[in-house]
This record gives sequence, C-alpha cells and structure tokens, in this order.
Amino acid sequence: YRKHFILLVVLMHFVHDDLQRRLIEVFPKSGLPKPKFDHLTQPFDTPEFYRLYKVVPITNIHSLSIAWGLPPQERHYRVKPLHYISWLVGHEGKGSILSFLRKKFWAFALYGGNGEAGFEQNSTYSIFNISVTLTEEGYEHFYEVAHVVFQYLKMLQKRGPDKSHRIWEEIQKIEANEFYFQDQADPIDNVESLCENMHVFCKEDFLTGEHLLLEYKPEIIADVLNQLCPLRANLVLLSAASERTYYFKERWFGTEYNAEDIDKYWSDLWANDFQLNKDLHLPEENKYIATDFTLKASDCPDMKHPVKILNTQHGCVWYKKDNKFKIPKAYVRFHLISPLIQQSAKSVVLFETFVNILSHTLAEPAYEADVAQLQYKLVSGEHGLVIRVNGFNHKLPLLFQLIIDHLSDFSFTSAVFEMITEQLKKTYFNILIKHEMLAEDVRSLILEYGKWSMIDRYRRLMKGLYSESLSSFVKSFKSQLYVEGLVQGNFTSRESKDFLNYIILKLQFSPLPHPCPVQFRVVDLPNTHLLCKVKSLNRGDANSEVTVYYQSGARSLREYTLMELLVMHMEEPCFNFLRTKQTLGYHVYPTCRNTSGILGFSVTVTTQATKNNSELVDKKIEEFLLYFEGKMRVLTEKAFRTQVSALIHIKECADSYLGEEVDRNWNEVMTQQYLFDRLAHEVEALKSLTKSELIDWFQAHRGKERKALSIHIVGFGVQEDDSDITGFSDVQPSSLSEIAQLTFLPPSSYMKNTAYIRDIRNFTLMLNILPYHKILK
Repeated sequence: YRKHFILLVVLMHFVHDDLQRRLIEVFPKSGLPKPKFDHLTQPFDTPEFYRLYKVVPITNIHSLSIAWGLPPQERHYRVKPLHYISWLVGHEGKGSILSFLRKKFWAFALYGGNGEAGFEQNSTYSIFNISVTLTEEGYEHFYEVAHVVFQYLKMLQKRGPDKSHRIWEEIQKIEANEFYFQDQADPIDNVESLCENMHVFCKEDFLTGEHLLLEYKPEIIADVLNQLCPLRANLVLLSAASERTYYFKERWFGTEYNAEDIDKYWSDLWANDFQLNKDLHLPEENKYIATDFTLKASDCPDMKHPVKILNTQHGCVWYKKDNKFKIPKAYVRFHLISPLIQQSAKSVVLFETFVNILSHTLAEPAYEADVAQLQYKLVSGEHGLVIRVNGFNHKLPLLFQLIIDHLSDFSFTSAVFEMITEQLKKTYFNILIKHEMLAEDVRSLILEYGKWSMIDRYRRLMKGLYSESLSSFVKSFKSQLYVEGLVQGNFTSRESKDFLNYIILKLQFSPLPHPCPVQFRVVDLPNTHLLCKVKSLNRGDANSEVTVYYQSGARSLREYTLMELLVMHMEEPCFNFLRTKQTLGYHVYPTCRNTSGILGFSVTVTTQATKNNSELVDKKIEEFLLYFEGKMRVLTEKAFRTQVSALIHIKECADSYLGEEVDRNWNEVMTQQYLFDRLAHEVEALKSLTKSELIDWFQAHRGKERKALSIHIVGFGVQEDDSDITGFSDVQPSSLSEIAQLTFLPPSSYMKNTAYIRDIRNFTLMLNILPYHKILK
C-alpha cells in the first residue's frame, strides 16, 4: 500500500476550486510512476489446473464448474470480450446451452462469465467460468454436460463473432438503457466505483467504462474465444455423492476432495475435431428491448397515494402515476388469492410445486425480457400467487401477457414434475438444516393458527405426490380467485386497468363466494414463560439459536411506534451486553415483531453448542433484560428525544428510487390494510410519545402478566451433552431421508420453572385464538 499505488476520489459539498486546493495540500502527488505487473501472467498454466476435481459441498447440491485461466483482459474494457461471450454462453433462450440441458433434464441453472474484479479479473490474469447447477440425472451425466458446453463454444469459434453486429448492438442497447436510466446509487457506492475505475480506465471512460460497450473489435473477441478449448479447462464437480472416500483435505476449511485426470474417452474426443450439436445456435432477435422512453401524460388527477381505479367481483386495481422520479419505467404487481392453498400441508406443497414448474416453463421464453432489463418474479405466497414485473414500460405489457398466457395454458410432463419435486425436496431440506430458519418456522408454527410449517410440508413431500393431484389442484386453483393488483410508474390509468382485464379474460375464473383472509389468526399465549426446545436438524452443526419472544397483543399504530422505539433503544446495549461482555455469539439482536397484526418483540442470540448451553444463553438474555430495565429507569429526556428524532429521520427519509415507494405500497395491498400514508401517521405518533410511556410500556411486558416464549434450536456439542461428537468434520451431515420430524428436548435445571412445549399441535389447541387484527390507527 504505497503512495503511488493509491488513487483518491472525494465527494463533498465544497466549491470545486476550493476543494481541489485543499486536497492537493493534503494529498500531494508522489511523482513515482504507476507500477506494472506485465511480467506476472498465466499462474494457472500448470498440469494440476487441467484436471477434474470432485469436491464435497456444505449444502445438498450438484454442480459442475468449468474454468479457464486467460491473459488479463482489463485493457480490453472498451470491447469487453468476456462480457460478450458470457452473454451468449449464459443465454437461456432457444438454442442455448441451458435450453438444451433443461430439455434433457440435466440442469436447473447456468452461469457463465467473469466477475470483472478481484480474484477473477486483475492485471495478472482473467478467469472465465461456466457453472451449471445439475439435476440428479445431470450429475450422472456430468461429462456429457461438459461436452454440450464445449460444443457450444466450438460453434461460436467456427462462426466467429457476429458479422452483422446484431448481437453486439443488442447488448450495447441493453447496457446503454440500463446505464442512462439507472436508479440513484448511494454516494459511497459512486465514490468507491469511480476510484476503482481510475485504476483501469482512460480518463474519458471513468464513468462509463464499467457499464457500456464502447468499441466492436471482432478480432479481440475471437482471440479470447479460441482460448476456451476443452484441453485447457479446469473441471470442478461439487456433490456430496461424488465419492465414498476422499484422499485430500483442503488446508484452511477442511473441505474434502479428490483430484483425477479427465476420463480418457472424453479427453481423446475433445482433443480431436468433435461434431457440433445442431440444437445449439445463436439467440434470436430480442423483441423486448425498449425503444420508446416517452413520459406519458396523466389521464387522471395527480394523487399522493395509490387509488382504486377498478373494482369488480373478480378483483381490483390500485394505481399511482409516477410524477416524482419521472423515468420511463413501471412496476406491476398482482396477487391471485385462493383459500385452497392453506387447506392442508399437501395443498401448500402442490401450490409451491405448481409455481416452480410455471417458473421453469417460463424461463426460456421470458429470458429475452430478463436480459432486456425487464424483471419478473413468481412467488408462492401464503395465500396466493404473486406476480411481479417491472422495468421499462414500453415492453412490460408483453412480458406480463406472456406470464398470464403460460398460467392460462399451464401444462407439464411427468419428467418435469419429477425433476421439480426432487429440487423442492432439496430446497425444503436446505431451509430446515439452517438453525435460524428452523427457529422462525417453529415460532410461526406455535403462534399462527392453521399455518403449515416447513417440516409439515417436507414430511408431506417425502411421502410422495402424484402428477394427477397437481393437475387437479391447478384446475381448482384457477377456477375461483380474487385478484388484487398495484400498478405504479409510467402507465396511464386506462393502461393499468388492462392488466387485470387480461387476467380475467385469459383465466375465465369465477369470483370467490366469500372473502379470503390474507393473514393468519394468532394464538393468545398464556401469562407465563414457555419453552420449546428442538434439536437441530443438521447433524454435527454446532450452531444453536435462542430466541426469547414477548407477545404484546392486538395493538394500535401508536403502540407499534412505541415497540419500534423500544427495540431501537435496546439495540446497542443488547450487543454490548450479550456479545461484547458475555461473548455468547456474533449474531445478537432485538427485533420488533408484527405477527399477522399481533405485536411483540424478541431477543435472539446465535451461539455454539461447543461453548454454551442454550438454556444458559436464555438466562443471560433474562439478565440482559433486567440490566436494560435498569438503564431505562435512568434514561434522560435528552437521550430519549435523540432516539425519537433518529427514528423520525429514518421514517421521513426520502425514497431514492421508485421501487422503494412501490414496495411500501405493495405491502399495504398484500396485507389488505391500505394505509398508504402509514409513515406519516407513525411520525405523528412518535412526536407525541413521552419517556414515561416508553418505560411503562417495557415494564408492562416484563411484569406478572408477561407472555414469554423461548425457542431453542439446539446444536451439537459438549455443552449439550453430545460428548460423542468431537468436531463437525468428523460427522456426516444429515441426509434428505433422515429429517422426518422435530425432536423435542426437555428442559434442564436451568429452566425447570418454565412451561415446556413437547407437542406444538396439541399445545396450541388448548389456547384461545385472537381475532384477525390490522394495525390501522
């Protein structure tokens, strides 16, 4: 870190000449030339690199990575040859690598490219990497998968760069659209990016060189392409199923792996002039690239908040024209609500399978929209299907109609059904073995009546599903719906109505006979301290999660701001007491909880069973709350007002881009609360709060009437009597078939006075259920 290695960027509210004079005084030039490292190249040109490595991953996944070490490409930033090649390799439309692999049921996803910074691109070398997420069958045929990749690259090499410039110009337009209409970035990000760019780019390209394609030089692209040959590639196969015995262990993290030569059949094939694949070809012309950036005139009075512009038995549309950011973009979100989803664990699993298959079938036809900066996402919500699209409004209706058309004509093959359900098993499994996600799942299972937990869904899926059940479910789902949407941005109100009308036209569904709640009812916890202690589902994982939750009840908006303020006061002393002083773990935090309208707060500590017992941690949380109660009693008026002002400042902070405002409004629509000026109401409430109210509020949750619930996800270690486990590396992690149910642990002497939950379903059946509640006033 010598002076002549360093470049400086400063952003300040000073007159330019004055700022420049001050900086020159403080940071004079060194006078030394910029260092060069041209003599240090090709660090990966070794026999060890051109081999196959089989590696054991932490998560349950199969993937194949193919990498090449290349000469440094930084100097070609105006051409960006690796970006051009990765755009083609990573394409997911017709004729692409991934399209072919998906049809063979060998892959879920593919990434190809270069990170353009740090380890992957520097002054010494560049890495080009292609990573394929494999199916079970794809894992069995990983050499064939690699062969398809090499066939595609050979096709590109034989054709050479696009002579008509069509593909290059499409990429150039897309990147230019994104650059000139990008959302506002934080000043710190702008300064950091500019400082890094100054090390690489010419002065005139400091701002644009990172983002834009500035020159088309096919010879540079061709030179890089020709280096991407099979015999110079490194193959890494990630899978826990790769080998029974591993002969090597990585030095720092203990990762197990094997290294071997490429299979002779494939190395001989790739060394010769192998055949091309007729199913692989360049992408077709992209019809989703925006060319009209006109800002539309309003066709209704300006409004501060969304208004309902269409209301029918089938659904409604909320709308707000953007007159603040004034960009040619829009956000369209719809919620297709059905009471069918939460009828059983099987219904939830079928619904999530349906959404995953729909996303899978859309991946290829919608990919062109995705690369043209039109984003879409299908979400399997708790009460309905959420469709989200956003981007340049010019072509956004085309993407929305494509999604609705596929929803209307939904179909699938038995092979796709098997592939998606197998992937869903892994998704559920990977969620359940994470201690923090299991803790939240258990908390929700206890509190939210009628909600099907992740373990319920996983167990139901492992029992098996039939494709006929899915067909029947989807037919029933589409037959009766209530559809609610929000359209915000550069659309007129008339155009916004067309989105709902298109859904009704294509799906031809009937209205719901009764309104469908979009929240769960919550159980009323007894006035005691409850303990639910569950063993981690990830065998050998030492991490424990301890959350102590205090239920408040159905409260007002004013009381919600009190709870937020309380948690804000709690954050620093919580960190200081539980992490810094008690050294219980790195993740220590309080949280304001709004569980389906029922207020509460919690304190969470992530610790290790090799160091701390979970019940001891629970006791330390209780000690912290006693300590915090003492701090509250001596809280000064000045400190109280400082925190109030800080929270008001957060709530009054202006949105930096349209999406922030949309997210807030969409939450009001999704929860059917429609309090679009919620922040203003909260600010008014905060201004009227007093110190004594805050202290009384906290003490009310700590007295005899307190309703406390401790959730422990207990890791593996000596502090939890797992004396036979000596370390994570000596224990085989849990497998898919082993997670059948939760294992409830009894309390020890530390918490013998708590009420112990050993059967969540039976316990919650004995509790009162609170009415539906929304925090509106």
